[in-house]
Amino acid sequence: MSRITQRLFGRPKPEKSAELTRPIRMATPGIAPTPLARPSEPPQLFAGCAQSIGLQRNHNEDGLFVLTSTLVSNKNAAPFGLYIVADGMGGHRHGEVASGAAVRVMASYVIRRLFTPLVTSNADAHIEFIQEVMRQGVQDSHRVILKEAPGGGTTLTAVLVLGDQLTIAHVGDSRAYTVSASGELQALTNDHSLVRRLEELGQITPAEAAIHPQRNVLYRALGQGEPFDPDVSTSPIPENGYLLLCSDGLWGVVPEETILRLILSTPTPEQACQGMVDAANSAGGPDNITAILVRMPVQPA
Repeated sequence: MSRITQRLFGRPKPEKSAELTRPIRMATPGIAPTPLARPSEPPQLFAGCAQSIGLQRNHNEDGLFVLTSTLVSNKNAAPFGLYIVADGMGGHRHGEVASGAAVRVMASYVIRRLFTPLVTSNADAHIEFIQEVMRQGVQDSHRVILKEAPGGGTTLTAVLVLGDQLTIAHVGDSRAYTVSASGELQALTNDHSLVRRLEELGQITPAEAAIHPQRNVLYRALGQGEPFDPDVSTSPIPENGYLLLCSDGLWGVVPEETILRLILSTPTPEQACQGMVDAANSAGGPDNITAILVRMPVQPA
């Protein structure tokens, strides 16, 4: 990958990645209405979020971060968005402290290394590779959790949208999805869970994984075990589509078909997120629920 200043307004070649879950498609695809940008207007991201403690927990161990902006320089314009979901691990001490630290450290690191240089007079100076920044942000979060919340742990899924590309750093079983203009829901992350690994090895079926008694057991999480490398990847943004980040309190409770229907039939990302959270609570709300939905820039026809 080239530096930010070289990739800001160009589309990178998609990287090869491990096979993800089968995409979900709507029978009648469509995209919910959002404000259309005039040809002279800069491309914009429209983001919403919602969260709930759920119906069976007495405290919230989920954390989230949403930063949405547009960078305009001379004749060039590009969206900049940073979106993070962290889910403190149940059964471990300081789960809420771990998720809070992960969100705080990751956000501050990316802002300091990427966002601040881009909006200052030094924006044309050498800037680190985007993937390295995302990877180092996760490693710093891991070290802080070991210090501030020993014994605690958390997932972390962070997505940076810059220009026409998105870069993901991922650990655990929170998820990131894209929704295409044709109405296709596609997972961008692979769960670092025991049942997902057993499923990949062909030892259990997806139906068995959904009800497995150890489906919440992770083999990789921040604050737990030896140092590790997060999953980091870069791909083009879905044109005229959406980006969804969520904790397992949503995807583990609400079917993907329902999630997709709510995204495509709701006028705004904020309302769609609240609808998804309400659906999870209607299904029993067994866990904390977090959702971030981002509408990608509308491309001219």
